[in-house]
Amino acid sequence: MDCYTANWNPLGDSAFYRKYELYSMDWDLKEELRDCLVAAAPYGGPIALLRNPWRKEKTASMRPVLDIYSASGMPLASLLWKSGPVVSLGWSAEEELLCVQEDGAVLVYGLHGDFRRHFSMGNEVLQNRVLDARIFHTEFGSGVAILTGAHRFTLSANVGDLKLRRMPEVPGLQSAPSCWTTLCQDRVAQILLAVGPDLYLLDHAACSAVTPPGLAPGVSSFLQMAVSFTYRHLALFTDTGYIWMGTASLKEKLCEFNCNIRAPPKQMVWCSRPRSKERAVVVAWERRLMVVGDAPESIQYKQLTIQVLLDRLVLRRLYPLAIQICEYLRLPEVQGVSRILAHWACYKVQQKDVSDEDVARAINQKLGDTPGVSYSDIAARAYGCGRTELAIKLLEYEPRSGEQVPLLLKMKRSKLALSKAIESGDTDLVFTVLLHLKNELNRGDFFMTLRNQPMALSLYRQFCKHQELETLKDLYNQDDNHQELGSFHIRASYAAEERIEGRVAALQTAADAFYKAKNEFAAKATEDQMRLLRLQRRLEDELGGQFLDLSLHDTATTLILGGHNKRAEQLARDFRIPDKRLWWLKLTALADLEDWEELEKFSKSKKSPIGYLPFVEICMKQHNKYEAKKYASRVGPEQKVKALLLVGDVAQAADVAIEHRNEAELSLVLSHCTGATDGATADKIQRARAQAQKK
Repeated sequence: MDCYTANWNPLGDSAFYRKYELYSMDWDLKEELRDCLVAAAPYGGPIALLRNPWRKEKTASMRPVLDIYSASGMPLASLLWKSGPVVSLGWSAEEELLCVQEDGAVLVYGLHGDFRRHFSMGNEVLQNRVLDARIFHTEFGSGVAILTGAHRFTLSANVGDLKLRRMPEVPGLQSAPSCWTTLCQDRVAQILLAVGPDLYLLDHAACSAVTPPGLAPGVSSFLQMAVSFTYRHLALFTDTGYIWMGTASLKEKLCEFNCNIRAPPKQMVWCSRPRSKERAVVVAWERRLMVVGDAPESIQYKQLTIQVLLDRLVLRRLYPLAIQICEYLRLPEVQGVSRILAHWACYKVQQKDVSDEDVARAINQKLGDTPGVSYSDIAARAYGCGRTELAIKLLEYEPRSGEQVPLLLKMKRSKLALSKAIESGDTDLVFTVLLHLKNELNRGDFFMTLRNQPMALSLYRQFCKHQELETLKDLYNQDDNHQELGSFHIRASYAAEERIEGRVAALQTAADAFYKAKNEFAAKATEDQMRLLRLQRRLEDELGGQFLDLSLHDTATTLILGGHNKRAEQLARDFRIPDKRLWWLKLTALADLEDWEELEKFSKSKKSPIGYLPFVEICMKQHNKYEAKKYASRVGPEQKVKALLLVGDVAQAADVAIEHRNEAELSLVLSHCTGATDGATADKIQRARAQAQKK
């Protein structure tokens, strides 16, 4: 029996534990871990080691090396550290390595040692330097907390959306706290720190003194503290050798243990037993390890989801294994295989020893038209790696023009972007490219580009008509489009010019353009308009009233209404107004004035070119039957019946229709016969019809 229990050690009064090796690490470390900065990612993630020569006396020429290993010690990356002194390392939830430098700069590396980005923790941190730092995880993401040389704290709760917060000052703090950690309570990141026998809690608004409930007396300093992974529990190690364990809110004590060791531990962390809710604290000294406590956890923790597992396999470039898992679990293609293939393609474009043609072909053969895969995203990664031509080749496989164009513009392939936008038929997309080209090219090159793209040119002209008239004129000039230039100056003479001189000048320019376009009709019409404008100005000066901007006909009508008949006749001669049109204008104007005497004189001035039926119609329109009858007798035979009916003389209209023996006229008169009044007339028409039929 002794052989089975020999390697078990007592833990308290009723439990035992044993330590055995699960597997050996594959690394071949040449340095002691104590001489390195070490960061291990959660959930069996990678381990980062950085030799830390800044803490020991070393040759200045020696540069540290950053090594990244898998959880089993397999090398993943190794790179010479060429930046400044590093204070702390830590892994983000996305398995990115955050390296916090003494100057407050944070450098971010990928799992395979590829540099991703960097950011700064602010000017105050830069000026006061970094004494200590923590990388922590919350539901918002991964955060960084900094203790500066001025003994002030600065933190960001999410490095993916960097917002720096300077925490309140701790009263009387003249040196670094003996220990500190980050907490997350009620969705707010906080700092818990120890100064001698006192604990302080910092949030964004205040610094509050806190006291752990049930703490053994005699404590003059807290030497170490640790918060559980879920921020639910807290452990404090005091200079009396006691370990206090309770809730992180410091409202409840779970237990307290006297370890009989007063030396500050090297490390203290929370851990859990497999398939158990129990929590314990592991405390490590130079040559001693201690497991303390029994703190039952009241909630079930969320484990790694399948999506996170797949993400981690992808980060390790284990694409076939990830695809097999997706197929085994029958995950939807967009969430599973498609996503993994897209990651594989983004990795493939980084293989610079393979030609652009071969990489593009390999990616297309593997991906094809797989749902959920965006070739534009893969092309963007290729462009980010400096492989512009590869990015262009990949974009040829992207079926959505709206996804092609933005990246082409970013790559300064604007002309190609314009062609793609035009192919799409999306006018909004074409306008987007045109405005980009306008800002990118000089005016001459821009116009030449438009000349080679008729659709784009047409759209840009429409834009200029509403937004940039001068640019529109320049376009017409460059194309020698004199017809459109003439139309442009016609519109400009009315829209932009207020002075008569300016308007006439613009019209003259328009006429010249029409002559160059060999459009003599438009040129002559424009010259006539110039003459009319000058005449209207003169009429206003001599007669008063409003003439400018009236049409030719309205100008003649206004003269007639004003009693200036001779000027109206002169206007008609000067502008070759046809006689019939002038008679209509004068007839209408005199009737509107109800100047019946002048109208009668006008009708007798010479034989009317429009006949006399219009006189009857106009008079009746003005409800003047008396005047209308004067002209009804003068109407020609072909319109006599209509004229007589207009003035209400049905009987005479019937006589004329019977005389003409015109069936249409007879029917027209008959339709006007009403009641007993016109009964005799209707009978007369019927008799005439009967006699006509006998013949």
